[in-house]
Amino acid sequence: MAHSFAHGDHSHTQGKVRNGNGRSERDRARRTLSQNFLVDPHAVRQMAAAAGSHGLLLEPGAGTGALTLALAGSCARVVAYEIDPRHAGRLAARTRGDDGIEVIRGDFLTARAPREPFAVAGNIPYSITSRIVDWCLRAPALTSATLLTQLEYARKRSGDFGRWSRLTVLTWPGHSWELAGRVGRMSFRPVPAVDSAILRIEPRGVRLLPAERDAAWREFVEYGFTGLGGSLHASLRMRYAAHRVDAAFAEARVDRDTVVAFVHPDRWLTLFELLC
Repeated sequence: MAHSFAHGDHSHTQGKVRNGNGRSERDRARRTLSQNFLVDPHAVRQMAAAAGSHGLLLEPGAGTGALTLALAGSCARVVAYEIDPRHAGRLAARTRGDDGIEVIRGDFLTARAPREPFAVAGNIPYSITSRIVDWCLRAPALTSATLLTQLEYARKRSGDFGRWSRLTVLTWPGHSWELAGRVGRMSFRPVPAVDSAILRIEPRGVRLLPAERDAAWREFVEYGFTGLGGSLHASLRMRYAAHRVDAAFAEARVDRDTVVAFVHPDRWLTLFELLC
């Protein structure tokens, strides 16, 4: 993972390094830069293929630029974010003649999301994966996010274990989650302790619930994940009439003893529509 990020809007001249975070060098030095660079050409191509073609793409943690150059091959414009001044400077020099690549030094997590449609793709640090995912989920114009994450994280979020996280269920009406490939630990230098995976998050073209029901959906899912009753069925019977819950579970084809995390998000939607 080329684990570094950047800051600010990206309206400045392409190909130049811009310091956009306003922090002192001492403050930046205190930040932990978890840097594991993607060096396997096959994995780079795999990641670029999963990201696809876009007009505008933002790359968190560009590092030495191996993925940056691959992404630029299929995107009209790549804005590469890198907080490490050495890597940012080298990448800017390396891409100076390419008008389709802009290198920005700073913190991606404080970047302003573009108003125009854009994608995100990057080899991101394990330590702030959740924060980058949250940033992507909040961006109204995001068309997709293709992120190289810890394998276990991607499996939990995509349902690959046969169970689904609360975040996945909460965002299911508006976003799909897919494990789009695996990347072994030996594809990085230094070699991390665990394997990685390509996690793809994509806003749905047609939402599964109208936006005005988002608050009710969130309350329903949050309550269901409290585990107050020991199972989703038992928890919901504490809030809704027992006969209604029993009928909803029968119609949704969910066993009453199913542990909450093992209820597919689509079944959650059925239960919600029947009970709320």
